[in-house]
Amino acid sequence: MGGKCPHRSVKKRRYSHKTARRTKFLHKGDDMVYDELKMPDEEKKPLPLDEDLPGMGQYYCLHCDRYFSNVAVRDEHFRTKRHKKIVKRMMGPAPHTQLDAELAAGMGMPDNGPKLMSM
Repeated sequence: MGGKCPHRSVKKRRYSHKTARRTKFLHKGDDMVYDELKMPDEEKKPLPLDEDLPGMGQYYCLHCDRYFSNVAVRDEHFRTKRHKKIVKRMMGPAPHTQLDAELAAGMGMPDNGPKLMSM
């Protein structure tokens, strides 16, 4: 996950993994992004102004769940390989959800067989 050390001969890692760990749980999951993309345009709300986000929260990539400082940076992001891979993944079948995982693990509703007629 983290990445390789910039100098392979160096025993001590000089690459900081703290930034990846900090932002690991701040991004939306694939299933949440997929649901937002499938929402009709009438239900989508305009982006509110937020001073804490880059570019006052106005330049947003819905597929990658990222904010950008201006239009030029956002448009440059749209041409990257990472963005294109995410767009392709979102155009495919729906990603797995927590309910799918629970059913696969046998934690779903119990199957008691067919119901018998009561007399």
